[in-house]
Amino acid sequence: MVLKGFVVCQCCNFFGVYMRSIRVWDLPTRLFHWLLVGSVIGMFITANVDDALSWHFRIGYFIASLLLFRVVWGLVGGYWSRFTHFRWSVQGFFRTLRGGLREPSHVGHGHAGTWSVVALLTVLGAQVTTGLFSDDDISMAGPLASLVDGEWVSRLTSIHKEVTKVGVLVLVLLHVAAIAFYAWRRKQNLVRAMVTGDHSLDEMPINTPASRDGWTQRALALVIWAACAAAVAGMVSRFG
Repeated sequence: MVLKGFVVCQCCNFFGVYMRSIRVWDLPTRLFHWLLVGSVIGMFITANVDDALSWHFRIGYFIASLLLFRVVWGLVGGYWSRFTHFRWSVQGFFRTLRGGLREPSHVGHGHAGTWSVVALLTVLGAQVTTGLFSDDDISMAGPLASLVDGEWVSRLTSIHKEVTKVGVLVLVLLHVAAIAFYAWRRKQNLVRAMVTGDHSLDEMPINTPASRDGWTQRALALVIWAACAAAVAGMVSRFG
């Protein structure tokens, strides 16, 4: 159990090695993650169901608000949710791949996790952006389609349907495969950490910082998301 960000001892073996637990993923980050998972599933379903295109657009707007929130939360959120505490080394990423996704024990996103998250959020951002300019030539058009000429609308619609859509699907499948691999080969339950927010590690340094996850931070996150949602709604209302 983590109380006010302090690392506490969960268990101890006969050799004095402690398994310590720390709050890594604050509640706003966890909610973002699971809401994004549900939204991406809904996006793919509504894109392939008759008469569901209006919901496809609504889900796209919601995803846009989530992505905007995550960018801001990456600057002011919990310690391990901030971009400054991601592991950005490209050399470390390729070293991790060559080592079969084996990294030294760590808290937060490792090298592979960092670039996996960045790739997925970037392609999702491209999917949402191209969707804003898309037109199905029947009944629905993105709110920004009127800002560019027909040739660009057609081009961006094709990218939305044939490029970024496939990119999102591929990256999601790779993400799920990596989670399954870590659970099977590395005996690391990454899903549990994103549900509970806590991460346990043998011989964790006593000074390892925890992410602040109090009601003040949660209220701030709600205000930030509301502002992001209002910005998206305003854009849709202005140009839609």
